[in-house]
Amino acid sequence: MPTRPLNRRLNRRLNRRRISALAVAGALACGTLAVALGNQADAKEPAPLALDQLLGQELPGRAALGRVQSRLDEVAAQNKLTTDHLRQILTSDKTAWLDHSGRLFYREPTATTIERAADSAVSPRWAKTAVAAATGPAFELHSKPGSNRVIYLDFTGHTITGTAWNTNGKPATVNITPYDTDGDPSSFSTAEQDVVHDVWARVAEDYAPFDVDVTTQEPAAAAIDRSGASDTQYGTRVVIDPTTWYQSSCGCGGVAYVGVYDSSSQHAYYQPALVFTKGVGTGAKNIAEAAAHEAGHNVGLSHDGTSSVGYYAGHGAWAPIMGVGYSKAISQWSKGEYAGANNKEDDYAVIGQNGLTLRADDHGNTTATADALTLGTSVQGIYEKDTDVDLFRIDLKAGTFKFAANAAASGADLDIKLQLLDSSGTVVASANPASGQSNASTPTGLSASISRQVAAGRYYLRIENSGYGDPLNTGYSTYGSRGAYTVRVTAA
Repeated sequence: MPTRPLNRRLNRRLNRRRISALAVAGALACGTLAVALGNQADAKEPAPLALDQLLGQELPGRAALGRVQSRLDEVAAQNKLTTDHLRQILTSDKTAWLDHSGRLFYREPTATTIERAADSAVSPRWAKTAVAAATGPAFELHSKPGSNRVIYLDFTGHTITGTAWNTNGKPATVNITPYDTDGDPSSFSTAEQDVVHDVWARVAEDYAPFDVDVTTQEPAAAAIDRSGASDTQYGTRVVIDPTTWYQSSCGCGGVAYVGVYDSSSQHAYYQPALVFTKGVGTGAKNIAEAAAHEAGHNVGLSHDGTSSVGYYAGHGAWAPIMGVGYSKAISQWSKGEYAGANNKEDDYAVIGQNGLTLRADDHGNTTATADALTLGTSVQGIYEKDTDVDLFRIDLKAGTFKFAANAAASGADLDIKLQLLDSSGTVVASANPASGQSNASTPTGLSASISRQVAAGRYYLRIENSGYGDPLNTGYSTYGSRGAYTVRVTAA
């Protein structure tokens, strides 16, 4: 009898063990089934569409934003913009477009009839004879020869193929003819060469603070194209286009991609920037404003406007380069200091982040490091940063002299404040005339001069940049007042 209770206890223990084992097995089976079902669900999850499938085609801002809203962070990063900035651009700027792969580009409006009329004839004249091809002085201009960066102003015609401009139904090959105003594209008249020279001078002045060669002489392809991140020599081509292949469909004044100047992949694919003479006119002032603006997009800049206009046309004699400066004689880089500005980006900082650095300082900043002047000889300089101060020294006999610092002859950006110092460094005279314009192409008051009778001794000339009026609505600050100058002392 005593063995029966013992057997019952053993049986109960064995049954509990069997139940536990079955429970574990069931749990494992359920887990395996859940994982399997989960894997099946994952396998059915569709892969995200590539951007070119999401967009399908190039689209204007708001339409493009509707397509890429869920991936705006990715699109913004691709364009080297913050998400908020890209959203603001696509929402408010009617000229902003995304191409089929999500790259930002702009279609600029045409110049108005009034803006074309304001584009006065260039002066002085440089060309003496017509040339049969792109040769001669007008096509051998360089602002900084030897620089590893280039902006090539192409007036001589160009073939575009295998680029972003050849997609979405546009021709696979585009043959752009040379700049022409006299009906003979096979040669450049003296008037046409004068325009080439003046456009170059104006664009070179806009980019004078930077280590870049603005040129009209075609560089080797390797000097423009960037083959990869280790390639330190590259640039952009701005084609002055008199044809209608693109302009007739967009009705625009120019087109350019944003932030592609230093791209280390597909660099050539987003070239060139284009200025359409059928949109902006054939005069030097308008072409130069458009060329500097389109190159500005390449180096990362967006438009300067307000809450009501996409392009700020300026005030007084001043306008921002990334607005529209056709009717203003002074156009400068900006950081949105005018009233109602919708774009506060620091142009110099953005350009510096997209492949162009400022030039090295070229003249001493103190009396101890001042460069020597010779009576009657001009010395050139570049005022490259807002904190720059350039000093020059000269030893004079007693007499009356004219001390002059002249801004660039065409399209000057630098407003000069000139001071005359004695041998101890004390300011004895200064000049800083009010700025303005005599017409849309010709600024006034940017140069400065002092006529003074002095005793024999050493004197110094100090050159600083100056603003004028109130940058909110009547003038500009010192921010964009940078560029080229010449300094000279002559006997009066």
